[in-house]
Amino acid sequence: MGIEWYDRIARRNGGYKGRAIFNVIGRSAEEVFEVRLKELLPGCEWVLDAGCGHGEFTLKMAPHTGHITGFDNSAEMIAIAQKLMNASDVHNIEFVYATTKTELPFADGQFDLIYDRRGPTSIIEHSRILRAGGIIIGIHNDVSKVKERLSSSAYTDVEFEEYHDAVYEFPIEVEFSKFLADTPGNPDYTQPAYRALLEQKIQEHTTDGKLTIREHRYIWKAMKR
Repeated sequence: MGIEWYDRIARRNGGYKGRAIFNVIGRSAEEVFEVRLKELLPGCEWVLDAGCGHGEFTLKMAPHTGHITGFDNSAEMIAIAQKLMNASDVHNIEFVYATTKTELPFADGQFDLIYDRRGPTSIIEHSRILRAGGIIIGIHNDVSKVKERLSSSAYTDVEFEEYHDAVYEFPIEVEFSKFLADTPGNPDYTQPAYRALLEQKIQEHTTDGKLTIREHRYIWKAMKR
C-alpha cells in the first residue's frame, strides 16, 4: 500500500478518518489506549506522535503534556493538520512531513515518549530519537512485526495487551462498505466494481441478522534501555 492511498483518503475524507456510521458495543481498545496514553503524558516534555495523520488526535493529546511533534509521510495529511492547528488555540504542537523509510529529522534522545496510533510500526527501529528510559507505546491489529522489531532493538520491559471484546455494529450495508473502503489496504468497496466482494464480506459478517465486525487490537509498550 503506497502513500497514494493515504493522500486519496485525506482528500476524500478530510483526513485519516472513516466516514462510516456504526455503534461500538463494549469497551474499545482505542478507548483503552487513549486512557493509557493520558496516564503517561504528564511529566513528558517532548513527545512524538508517529504517523499523526491529519493531527486531530495530536491536538486532543496536547493539553496533557509539554510539547508534541507529529509527523506523517502524507503531505496531504500534514497540510490538513497544519490548518487544524492554526485554527485552534493550541501552541505546544508542531507538524513535520517525514517518513521512517529515511533517517528521521530529529536529534538523538530528543523524545521522552513516542506513541504510535495507526502509524508505522517501523518507528520502533528509530530508537535513537528516544531517550534512555523513554517509553514507546502503540496500538495495532497485527503485532508480529512489532514483536520482531522490539526484540531486535534497544527496548526492555515489553508489554502486550490483547483486546477483542468490542463489536462494531452497522445499521445498513452502505455504512459497512464505507468502513471497509476506509480500512488501509482495502479496495473501495463502495464502488460497483467490488459489489461481488462486498456481498462475500456481508455474508461473513452477518450474525442473527446483524452486520458486525469484532474489534481485535493489541496495545503494546516498551522502554528504551
